[in-house]
Amino acid sequence: MEHEHGNHEHHQHEHHEHHSGPEHEGHGHGHGHGHHAGHTPGGKVSWAMAARATLHCLTGCAIGEVLGMIVGTALGWGNVATMILAIVLAFFFGYALTLRGILAAGVDFRSAVRVALAADTLSIAVMELVDNGVIALWPGAMDAHLSEPLFWTVLAISLAVAFVLTTPVNKWMIGRGKGHAVVHQYHH
Repeated sequence: MEHEHGNHEHHQHEHHEHHSGPEHEGHGHGHGHGHHAGHTPGGKVSWAMAARATLHCLTGCAIGEVLGMIVGTALGWGNVATMILAIVLAFFFGYALTLRGILAAGVDFRSAVRVALAADTLSIAVMELVDNGVIALWPGAMDAHLSEPLFWTVLAISLAVAFVLTTPVNKWMIGRGKGHAVVHQYHH
């Protein structure tokens, strides 16, 4: 391009500028590929990206909590046993959702498990701690059954609080190239 003559070069340059503008922008936003930032520690990590990672864990935790309550109640277990089961299932489903995404990218199972454990352990632990803490401290919530509105109200509030508190944890981890930053490498 540099060897072209003035007039022609100017014309080409203009054309190039015109071409790359909107197309380039549309490309960047369409896929939400802001995850390059996660690869380099100290890079800018968007709150949206951290929220997405947190939402992933939240979905798994919510499934686990509810399922734990259903099974625990059906088996006539006490509060503590039911809560332990709910936490175990929350971890299981939290990992399972992440694992599914990594396996879909063609990673072998053992590596995928390692990545999922690394990405989600802290996130799910914080979430479960907050979530169950709210339920444990809320008067009557531990004894509320699935058929009672109190159970669902407290669960929704506790998950919302857990989401708000876990998102910064994920943002910090992704910013350091850990957690879901590792998972995002497989989401090309």
